[in-house]
Amino acid sequence: MINMSKPSIGFCVKLLLVLGVVFGIHITILSYLGLPLFDNYILASYSVNYVLAVAIYITLYKLRIKYLDLLGFAFMGGSFIKFAVYFIFFNSSFKENGNVSFNEAISFLSPYLTCLMIETFYLIKLLNSKDLRG
Repeated sequence: MINMSKPSIGFCVKLLLVLGVVFGIHITILSYLGLPLFDNYILASYSVNYVLAVAIYITLYKLRIKYLDLLGFAFMGGSFIKFAVYFIFFNSSFKENGNVSFNEAISFLSPYLTCLMIETFYLIKLLNSKDLRG
């Protein structure tokens, strides 16, 4: 089991809550429009983005003491990994019919952008922290 600190647990819980709300809104809009609720790998998109965001945050949190000046680059590397996962696993499935539809794009971008905003907020909070030891 990963030894998680209080800030890491707080991040995980808050991210899960925010993603849950965004997912609920997403599903509600799809239902209102009469579109299939669980097409376009929507559950996988939310799950993968959550797991990657948590992994990136925990990595940044663990690196904060020794490599504080490199956290921004580590964060960008994490974003690169997220895009790599998208292009390797999701994009090929989305392009089976020759193009990526709006619904397919939104099913990935909604959780991606939500996680990105929360990660950015927490990275700023981490960088501005007076006590970098945790």
